[in-house]
Amino acid sequence: MTEGAERAGSDDTIRPFHVDVPEAELTELRRRIDGTRWPERETVTDDSQGVRLATMQELARYWATGYDWRKCEGKLKALPHFLTEIDGLDIHFIHVRSQHEDALPLIVTHGWPGSIIEQLKIIEPLTNPTAHGASAADAFHLVIPSLPGHGFSAKPATTGWDPPRIARAWVVLMKRLGYTRFVAQGGDWGAAVTQAMGVQAAPELLGIHSNMPGTAPAEINKAVQRGDPPPPDLSAEERRAYEQLSNFFAKHVAYAQIMGTRPQILYGLADSPADLAAFMLDHGDGTGQPGLVEKALEGHLQSALTRDDILDNITLYWLTNTGVSTARLYWENEADFFDAKPISIPFAISVFPDELYQAPRSWAERAYPHNLIHYNKLDRGGHFAAWEQPDLFAAEMRAAFRPLR
Repeated sequence: MTEGAERAGSDDTIRPFHVDVPEAELTELRRRIDGTRWPERETVTDDSQGVRLATMQELARYWATGYDWRKCEGKLKALPHFLTEIDGLDIHFIHVRSQHEDALPLIVTHGWPGSIIEQLKIIEPLTNPTAHGASAADAFHLVIPSLPGHGFSAKPATTGWDPPRIARAWVVLMKRLGYTRFVAQGGDWGAAVTQAMGVQAAPELLGIHSNMPGTAPAEINKAVQRGDPPPPDLSAEERRAYEQLSNFFAKHVAYAQIMGTRPQILYGLADSPADLAAFMLDHGDGTGQPGLVEKALEGHLQSALTRDDILDNITLYWLTNTGVSTARLYWENEADFFDAKPISIPFAISVFPDELYQAPRSWAERAYPHNLIHYNKLDRGGHFAAWEQPDLFAAEMRAAFRPLR
């Protein structure tokens, strides 16, 4: 792999990037998986303490003996990859232009524990809509960057790469590609970055979309983090969202607290593939921890997400040694995720039923009374919507941004 680096000078050139993992690195990965020292026993028979031992051992067995990274690498090789230096840091991105010249430029940002792997299935439906039952008028030129410290982007050597800084870098990237008008989308950290772009409101940015939007009123956002009981005047939809957020902060945010306070202690993520996999799998979603990914590992999930998809993503983290560098974004971040943001440009929202919380329409309309251009509740899909339900996700992008064309 050609590797990005933090640079001292300034260089606005765009350089081709090629994905090519040496066989020796894959051999070493399998050796380390085979050498995993497992704990002797568990004290519970559910996921209440984390990813089950049997789940991890079965995944490790398949990872070492049945999984083939080269299939994922082949998909990556078929796409145009680039590096460009922004603010002293090499940023990796995929750039796929539609054959339809009037296509709308769209930058899509992944989150944690995700990567560009999450977005691979939406590239064709968004850039070539006529081959997927949609109109040429709904085509996108697609830019999919790797967050700093993630995937093939360089690892920052200094502090300061928080979501607002990344948001500014994304505008630089899109303008460097020649786009004078574009839209942006994101979930998880991608939501934080995309909403920061919305707050900054660069004149070239027409609007944004999020599948994990910040909509909670300020008093609600504070109350759920304190563990307060729900206010009595909430509607049924609002009460459900309140309980989801309360449950998240009470039981499911430990991973973020570790990364947000002591990311430099997570050496096991760089040393043990099994540790890296378990830590990433335990992120969870609106269904719990590990959530939908566990069903995918067991082959019980009715979606496009497969065991190989999950291992593609984990393996990318391992091969790029980004377990610790990705954690640092939590340390850098100073903003809340779920509170309403001071965004005045057009904002589109899609609510998937297995997301960490289902943003109520009432909160969305209260937060964005004059600029909410799209709000839709879907009947399936979760935290990794583009990965799990790429056709639904693509349809949402078309509908959300149609008013801005």
